[in-house]
Amino acid sequence: MDVSYKKVPAKIYNFKYWSNVTNPDILKDSLNIVLDKSGYTVLNYIEHHFDGGGFTALWLLAESHLAVHTFYEDSKTYIELSGCNRDMNSSFEKFIYLSDLCKT
Repeated sequence: MDVSYKKVPAKIYNFKYWSNVTNPDILKDSLNIVLDKSGYTVLNYIEHHFDGGGFTALWLLAESHLAVHTFYEDSKTYIELSGCNRDMNSSFEKFIYLSDLCKT
């Protein structure tokens, strides 16, 4: 993976979203697709499964990070993207609303 340096202004754009999807496989697959379509570069990924169904995951991006936390008992998932590229964040927002994460 070749990640080149690009000077950008010191600004972070945030996108926060609550989904009713709590299935870790659907979350992971859908968010990987949305990140790819938005042009993000995934540098690393880590996840943790809690007893009782909870799930948390973090994508380390060349452009910042994406975090996911399920609240399994409430059938909700919190998704937060922080990135330094406004256009990519806008694309992420557009594609997440078209994804399986918004169809329930």
